[in-house]
Amino acid sequence: MPVERSAHRPCQRGYARYFTEVSESNLNALIAELIGDDPERPPEPKRPTLAQARRRCQPGQVMACRQGRQPLVLAVRPDGRETIAHDRCPHDGGPLSDGFIDGDQLVCSRHGWAFDLDTGECPGRAQADLTLVSTDAAD
Repeated sequence: MPVERSAHRPCQRGYARYFTEVSESNLNALIAELIGDDPERPPEPKRPTLAQARRRCQPGQVMACRQGRQPLVLAVRPDGRETIAHDRCPHDGGPLSDGFIDGDQLVCSRHGWAFDLDTGECPGRAQADLTLVSTDAAD
């Protein structure tokens, strides 16, 4: 005997409202709600500008900053060389600005992934590289 199904079953988690009309903005809104992150949301106001971070960040430190609305991470090695990258770990999207410098690598505090500060590469992990920002373009 076939099982009778209702014509309309509400989505258990309430996400059906995003699918009344499929559009990029609806999909972005769903993604933002599911993972708690909205790529179109401006950085929090407490995040300093890149210029401010460059003045404050000491050698050997990592600092969250922004350029316009783009969240960035500034890593200053003990010898004073700077690396600027998007503040998003390619592993799970967590903030790299919570990480630390170990030699010539930026280490993500969430899962220990280490990224070369010169190239952005994550040794041993294909296609998990950082998006570096040119220090010249960042001025």
